[in-house]
Amino acid sequence: MTAPLPVRRSRLAPALTYLSLVAASLVVLVPLAVVFLTSLKTSREVAEGGALSPPENWLNFANYATAFTDGKMLSAFGNTAFILLFSITGTVLIGSMTAYAVDRFDFRAKRPVMALFLVATLVPGVTTQVATFQVVNGFGLFNSLWAPVLLYMGTDIVSVYVFLQFIRGIPVSLDEAARLDGANALTVYWRIILPLLKPAVATVVIIKGITVYNDFYIPFLYMPSEELGTISTALFRFKGPFGAHWEHISAGTILVIVPTLVVFLFLQRYIYNGFARGATK
Repeated sequence: MTAPLPVRRSRLAPALTYLSLVAASLVVLVPLAVVFLTSLKTSREVAEGGALSPPENWLNFANYATAFTDGKMLSAFGNTAFILLFSITGTVLIGSMTAYAVDRFDFRAKRPVMALFLVATLVPGVTTQVATFQVVNGFGLFNSLWAPVLLYMGTDIVSVYVFLQFIRGIPVSLDEAARLDGANALTVYWRIILPLLKPAVATVVIIKGITVYNDFYIPFLYMPSEELGTISTALFRFKGPFGAHWEHISAGTILVIVPTLVVFLFLQRYIYNGFARGATK
């Protein structure tokens, strides 16, 4: 006798689940494996071998040395760290202050402000780049590290909404008690609201940090000088008019991936906990 239809469905569902997970894992892991294998190959092996063919020497780290020195990765890491520090700090302060003002204060333009935030996220950033470039150039920030910092630390609607969800879970009675003790709005924000936003701050720092760390477009457009290169634009130095040195690019890519991978593995619980707590508040 054949198995009943509900039994077949109960057996088929786990199989499809595991099959989809395996397929998704392959989509992510296979490109990483290709990049890692290519980083250990010579230029001849890259030209003659396949993408997944193993290198002749598994200890060939010459490409990593070339990528680090010729790609000026040390200065690129320094420039990236500078941009990360100021842009993330500005994003946390601006986003949390905006969320605090929107949630705790009533003013006439409250709804239009939130509507404008939403509209801004729907407008493609590429369509406003001409005007943005003129503004940045007008401030004299073109070809400086402050140009991407200014653009990154601008009001981030994602960070505003993350902070807003957490602030709504903070009792208003804490604000009222502080006001009775003579605290003003800034003191309430700095002494009460911001310390209670640590999970939200961790979530925003990780999300914004990964976005800034991986961004290529803004540093490439606003900082064309080689000495101002970031880790994303440093890899572009190995792309010439007569082809690309894929073994060096792959080695540089691994050098770029490792820090973000380590940070994500150590801080991933803050991402999941931050989104879960923000969604249930």
